[in-house]
Amino acid sequence: MQRISWNQYFMAQSHLLALRSTCTRLMVGATIVRDKRIIAGGYNGSVSGGVHCIDEGCYVIDGHCVRTIHAEANALLQCAKFGVPTEGAEIYVTHFPCLQCCKQVIQAGIKTLYYAEDYNNHPYAVELFADAGIETKKVALTDLAVDTFYREKEAYIRQLLDELKTQTSDKEKYEALKAEAELLFKL
Repeated sequence: MQRISWNQYFMAQSHLLALRSTCTRLMVGATIVRDKRIIAGGYNGSVSGGVHCIDEGCYVIDGHCVRTIHAEANALLQCAKFGVPTEGAEIYVTHFPCLQCCKQVIQAGIKTLYYAEDYNNHPYAVELFADAGIETKKVALTDLAVDTFYREKEAYIRQLLDELKTQTSDKEKYEALKAEAELLFKL
């Protein structure tokens, strides 16, 4: 058996962190690594103890949710909170960072950015990374499957079951399908 690569391992960690996201628009995770060791992780969500987007919806101004702290910022803030240096570290992010996170990554002294998905890659962010000498590498998660659309799929299955219940006369078949869906989706 062959082990997964370091890039796949750390990117998988970022995808797992994204599953903790409370943002309903995009689930993002970030893992900061130094010397092949995880030093911090973050996901996009609200201020600790605050209202979450999954509870009351996004608070959108100029097309951006202002309630959410981005995954990269949360990971960097975790390092700051616990006094962990980020100079020369690497960051693995599920999506290409926004312009503000780009600037924070640069200021934190991160040397390499790995990202799994392009996401509105701002040309100025790309330019800033290049000017700062930060290497950016796209590393898609290939060795593991992490379902970041599980909320949408669960809602869709519930909708299908509700519709099927009103349209079928075979109650036994419906109950069997419902039981299978509940087992698969933990409904």
